[in-house]
Amino acid sequence: MELPRSNWRLIKTPPASGAWNMAVDEAILQAVGRQEVPPTLRLYSWDPPCLSLGYAQSYKDVHENALSSNGWEVVRRVTGGRAILHTDELTYSVIGPKTEPRLEGGILTSYQRLSQALMLTLENLKLSVKALPKEKTPSDSGYDPVCFDVPSHYEITIDGKKLVGSAQARRKEGVLQHGTLPLSGDLTRITQALVYQEEDKRNSAAEKLLARATTIEYALGQKITWEDAANAMESAFSKELNIQFTQSELTHAEIDQSEILVTEKYGNPEWNQKI
Repeated sequence: MELPRSNWRLIKTPPASGAWNMAVDEAILQAVGRQEVPPTLRLYSWDPPCLSLGYAQSYKDVHENALSSNGWEVVRRVTGGRAILHTDELTYSVIGPKTEPRLEGGILTSYQRLSQALMLTLENLKLSVKALPKEKTPSDSGYDPVCFDVPSHYEITIDGKKLVGSAQARRKEGVLQHGTLPLSGDLTRITQALVYQEEDKRNSAAEKLLARATTIEYALGQKITWEDAANAMESAFSKELNIQFTQSELTHAEIDQSEILVTEKYGNPEWNQKI
């Protein structure tokens, strides 16, 4: 069924800290809940690199000394899932009311719907991808702190390797789904940022990660800039989901609320280390 035409904001924000990025996503969600702004697709990146933890993930997974020595940050997301090291990537967030046709129907339905736009993003970058229902893998039988080694509801893969990791939260204010598209770099760097009881387990985790996940550069055989990936995603969401985008900026209220959320939540150890 074709979706009705909808007007959304497109916001591209400059590289920022993990605390700021997570605060902005929540500030937009709150503004959506107050009906102050339309549904929003936000595209962004991280500087410095940041380890993000899932909402219910234990802070004991974090190797603080390794983060410090590498100059990396840590932040806890409002969405579930496991840890992601945000480095050389395009990050997206989709934020809108639960009545928005693209987001209604629960997590599985909306996740599958948005996955179609994510697949077209990759096809726009000349990649042949598949979206597969979650299947049980060996990693499901034991705990693994790494997000890209744990299947999502609908895996977006190329040659059997995961290429996009996403997570969704549904609140009274609306829906927030954000995810990462790794553009380049060494995906195994995340194992340096996490605690393993034995070095052999760290090495094993790195090997599994290389076997199950990949980057755009590796899959395509050439580098893709953040701008090219962002343009591919904008075009894909517009075409696949019948969205008319208006490029915009954060409102003053969203910026003010983001600053409050950085201080009170995402930049605060009480939130980041709460579990």
